[in-house]
Amino acid sequence: MDIYEILKYLPHRYPFILVDRVVSYEPGKQIVAIKNVSINEPYFVGHFPHYPVMPGVLIIEALAQAAALLTLKTENAAKNDAQVYYFVGIDGVRFKKPVAAGDQLVLKVNITRQIKGVWKYAARAEVDDQLVTEAELMCTARNI
Repeated sequence: MDIYEILKYLPHRYPFILVDRVVSYEPGKQIVAIKNVSINEPYFVGHFPHYPVMPGVLIIEALAQAAALLTLKTENAAKNDAQVYYFVGIDGVRFKKPVAAGDQLVLKVNITRQIKGVWKYAARAEVDDQLVTEAELMCTARNI
């Protein structure tokens, strides 16, 4: 999926779209996506001016956006303006290494369970084949 297809599925827009490309996906199973981390990211102005590091919460958000894409592709549903995907839980978060300007964040998300509209995922982010962040995510769709 390129950015144009991603924008058909996710409601996020600049500066909060955190998935640039989907490399592969298998509906109902897994997705691999990319976030190119540029020095032009707005958060680098204050985090941190002397050593630009991507905030951990935004790495988790990038993983969640990849998870949402996987769920939407699994359900074969383009963006529905009447629904928003929300976090319902985040467990076991570990930050192993900082993510800096110039890094390419590889987002790997697997569906581990889906019950009554709640999806659970095993998620990991890597840079240069090294784990930088891992977490278990739970999300659900709600009408707005």
